[in-house]
Amino acid sequence: MSTDLTLHQRRRTPTPDELQGIPWLRLLQPDERVRAVAELQVGDAAPGDYVCRVGKPVTYWFGVVEGLLKMSSDNAQGLTMTFTGLPPGGWFGEGTALKREPYRYNIQALRKSLVAGLPIDSFHWLLDHSIGFNRFVMNQLNERLGQFIAAREIDRMNNPDVRVARSLAALFNPVLYPGVGEILRITQQEMAYLVGLSRQRVNEALTTLQAQGTIRVEYGGLRVLDLAALRSSISSDKK
Repeated sequence: MSTDLTLHQRRRTPTPDELQGIPWLRLLQPDERVRAVAELQVGDAAPGDYVCRVGKPVTYWFGVVEGLLKMSSDNAQGLTMTFTGLPPGGWFGEGTALKREPYRYNIQALRKSLVAGLPIDSFHWLLDHSIGFNRFVMNQLNERLGQFIAAREIDRMNNPDVRVARSLAALFNPVLYPGVGEILRITQQEMAYLVGLSRQRVNEALTTLQAQGTIRVEYGGLRVLDLAALRSSISSDKK
C-alpha cells in the first residue's frame, strides 16, 4: 500500500499544472528551466508526515505546492517551538541547502499537502549558473531573516491577539508565499497549532481582528482586508 511508503518513496514527476505552482521556475532561462524541471520531484504528504527532521542530512530544497506545513523544533525540556507556517508557494531550507548541513528543525504537514523537492546538487548548479535563481534565493534569505527576528520579538509578548496577528501577517508575506494570494485556506485548529494557543483563544483573536476590519473569516479560510493594518497591530502592542 502506498500509505506504508515514506514521502521520499512516494515521490514522482510533477505534472504541468503542478509546475505552475513553483514560483522560481519562471525566473530561469530556457536551458536552466529544462534542467530544473527534469530534476524536480513532488510527493503527497499526509497530515503528520515529516518532510524534514532535526539531524537528517539535506538532500533536497523543498517547497509547498498545495497544503500547509509547519516549521518547528523541540528544546531540551521536550517542548515544541513553532517558528512559522509554510503555505502554498513557500520554499524553505535554502540556508541549510547552501551549507549542506543537517537540519536544525522539523518540517511537518498539518494537512494533506503536495511538496516539491529540487535535489541539492541541482540547487547548487542553479546557484552557479542562474542570475534569476540567485536573486530569488537572496530575496528568500532576506525576508526569512526579517520574519524570524519579528517572530522572536513577538514570542516574548503575552498578548494572544498579537501572536495571532503576527502569524497571519507572516503567512501573507507575498515574497515568501506568493501562492497564498488574498485568501489563506486554514482552519482555526491549524492556526492554533502554529500559534501555540487553544482553538477557542484563536477564535477570540480572529473575532477581534475581524471587528477591526483587518480580516474576514470565510468558509474554509481567511481573507486579509488590510495587510498594513494587520502588520501595524503587531507593533502597537509594544506601547
